[in-house]
Amino acid sequence: MHEEFGAAPPSGGNVPEYTVSEISGAIRRTLEGSFSRVRVRGEITEFKRYPSGHLYFSLKDEQGKISGVVWRGSVSRLGLVPENGLEIIATGKVSSYGERSSYQLVVERMEYAGEGALLARIERLRIRLGEEGLFDPARKRPIPLLPRVIGVVTSAQGAVLHDICTTLQRRFPRPLVVWPVPVQGEGAAVQIVAAINGFSALDGTGAVPRPDVVIVARGGGSLEDLMAFNDEGVVRAAAACSIPLISAVGHETDTTLIDFASDRRAPTPTAAAEMAVPVRSELLAEIAHRAARATGALARQLQTARLRLDRAAAALPDLPTLVQTARMQLDDRGRRLDVALPALVRRRKADLVGVERHMPAVETLLSGRRTRLAVLGGAFAGGMQHSLQRQEVRLGRCRVSPAPLMALLRERRIALGGAAGQLEAVSPLAVLARGYALVTADGHPVTKAADLKSGQQVDLTFGDGACHAVIGGRPVQGLLDL
Repeated sequence: MHEEFGAAPPSGGNVPEYTVSEISGAIRRTLEGSFSRVRVRGEITEFKRYPSGHLYFSLKDEQGKISGVVWRGSVSRLGLVPENGLEIIATGKVSSYGERSSYQLVVERMEYAGEGALLARIERLRIRLGEEGLFDPARKRPIPLLPRVIGVVTSAQGAVLHDICTTLQRRFPRPLVVWPVPVQGEGAAVQIVAAINGFSALDGTGAVPRPDVVIVARGGGSLEDLMAFNDEGVVRAAAACSIPLISAVGHETDTTLIDFASDRRAPTPTAAAEMAVPVRSELLAEIAHRAARATGALARQLQTARLRLDRAAAALPDLPTLVQTARMQLDDRGRRLDVALPALVRRRKADLVGVERHMPAVETLLSGRRTRLAVLGGAFAGGMQHSLQRQEVRLGRCRVSPAPLMALLRERRIALGGAAGQLEAVSPLAVLARGYALVTADGHPVTKAADLKSGQQVDLTFGDGACHAVIGGRPVQGLLDL
């Protein structure tokens, strides 16, 4: 110690004297010299990220705890994102902080402490994202049968891209848009997220076409190598992608969280390419088979329709014969109508003449009605006079009031007036009084203008008398010029 510290000679004894800075520096040199580079395993606690970019935390196990720090320049090279509760193996050196008389581990790199810790962390993240519904089967979309453009997110140097291109060329060549990204190591998850979001944001109007399906792929590797595809940001980007996404990470037995969020999971990158496109020859054969089936079905339908048409045509009568028969029937009906119509007119005219002969003359009818009315009036008046006389005799005998007799008289007068009104209503003179005239020739009523001839003499009976007239001129609009 004496030689290392270079202390001053002792004062008052053999015990050397040092300053605080000398002791602090000696301890720091001793720690850094004895533990130049160490690997420490423990669980992260008290993790804090300061605005300066430095990370401060503690590593603990069952029996102890040590402070740790990651300087800002080393954060990007850590290899993982630290968080509380994560069991890691930290690589760095032990140093002291003299102002606080404490020592700490300056960490340069972190790695997960074995697969058990990795799997536990992955399982916790899987459960949390599953509870959010990111792995819900209802969110998964179908892969298009024949995409026009295929997007690939993978490393540009690996064999994965070659396998995908070879498979597409063999099955069904399609345009390919590759977004190269690192598939492991520091910053891989961030670039994978940027690639998925970049494909999802394309609208197809720019120089880069929008893919119809996206393949996220990488080859096999250890669990640590595949951790970029277990990153929460990558899983959320895959679930939010607006394009159907196929995940093909690792070998067939490897499973990462992106497989749960993708629309389809492929066991290998080659299988992902096979899911993306069909086999061209098989597709052409299927199209030819369906075309043949459609052609055969159409031919059978045409044959069935032709047979039905032939049967219907055979059941129909001969159209020219039908037309000829109808024409003959029409001619026959026309001839019969030409003969029957004049005969019908003559019969109707004869019937009308016979009826007219049996009808009495209008003047005779009117005279008879007047005579009958006069007789009925006289008889009624005589009856009333006789009835009044009897009533007077009866009244004289009974000495009763004349009021009932007067009421009876008024009632009979009303009845007489009603009978006279009815006779007047049915009287032909009432019709003539409204402006009509009765035309007679040779004592018979004339009902048609065609029955009159020019120069013929007729009698016109009006409501107040009759006069003679001679037919002259010619009919105008169905009327005669008298």
